[in-house]
Amino acid sequence: MSTARVLIVEDESIIALDIQTSLQLAGYQVVSIAATAEEALYDAAHLQPDLVLMDIRLHGEMDGVDTAEQIRQKLHLPVVFLTAHADENTLSRAKQSQPFGYILKPFEDRDLVTTIEIALSRHKAETAVQVALEREREMSELKSRFVSVVSHEFRNPLNTILFSTELLQRYSTQLTDQKKETYLERIQGSVKRMNQLLSDVLTVGETESGKLQFSPQPMNLVKFCQELVDEFHLAEKRSIKFSHRNSETIDSSPCLDDRLLRHILTNLLSNAVKYSSKGELVEFKLSVSDRTAIFWIQDYGIGIPKSDQADLFQSFHRASNAKSIPGTGLGLSIVKQCVDLHGGTITVESEQNQGTLFTVTLPLNRQSKHENNPRY
Repeated sequence: MSTARVLIVEDESIIALDIQTSLQLAGYQVVSIAATAEEALYDAAHLQPDLVLMDIRLHGEMDGVDTAEQIRQKLHLPVVFLTAHADENTLSRAKQSQPFGYILKPFEDRDLVTTIEIALSRHKAETAVQVALEREREMSELKSRFVSVVSHEFRNPLNTILFSTELLQRYSTQLTDQKKETYLERIQGSVKRMNQLLSDVLTVGETESGKLQFSPQPMNLVKFCQELVDEFHLAEKRSIKFSHRNSETIDSSPCLDDRLLRHILTNLLSNAVKYSSKGELVEFKLSVSDRTAIFWIQDYGIGIPKSDQADLFQSFHRASNAKSIPGTGLGLSIVKQCVDLHGGTITVESEQNQGTLFTVTLPLNRQSKHENNPRY
């Protein structure tokens, strides 16, 4: 038995009550009875029924056809006409509003229910198609933008590598050791940028296809974070101040997905370094309790304008004050996906030219004591 919600639009009260009784006996919920176009539009907008049963002849300036057209255009609700009029002109006008059914009075209850069910089924199918088409359009736009951004971001490090290797090849004997070291560092830096970009591309691909999995395993969080900081020190020649605090009640290793956690922390630490001047402090703090691990990444760089913070975790979004700094706008969207897979939260506090603080809170799944076998 159907439980759909129906709005009746009928200016004859006795007929309207009779229709209401028929619908309720068939299991439908009648959300309201409207007698005019104005009442119908108001009820449809505020009550959001699943279907509207519409009489064509209504008192007032607007008839049922005009009302149905507005409901279709503004609210995208299915309308079934229930009328005593079957003349050619009325039918022609009714067709223009693209109704989901047309029932002539007098009618049998079985015919009414059949028409409503067909209308509801058709509307559900059309809605599903529209959602799929919209999703396909969004994916097409995303792919186009993705290819454009990635191509642009690959071109810059490739040009740097090509330029540096040509200089080393042509003028190797004339260059000082310091100059050679500079060009080699540029090549290494470009390779690292391309490697990070490839990692982001693969992660975005996994996310879009639903293949990015959450596989928590016991791990030594402090050691994991310290090794990550050491990697940054070697790769970026930047010092990150790391500190941690553990609850005294902890007696087993926390379970997190180390691959997803690496994505989270690498992107946040990279941004902290990238958007800070050389020599500026970057702080990385960890606090672990029985139930949660909290990560704080604080920089004192260019900060994020308030107007950009609402869209910060959207793919390709970049803050208005960061356009001149290389980047794809993918990092924070990847971070958000990885945090969500953990069932955690991420917040940001930032002031322009005063720095940014990201706080990531992840719930911990813990193994039993006899399974104490950390991966790090």
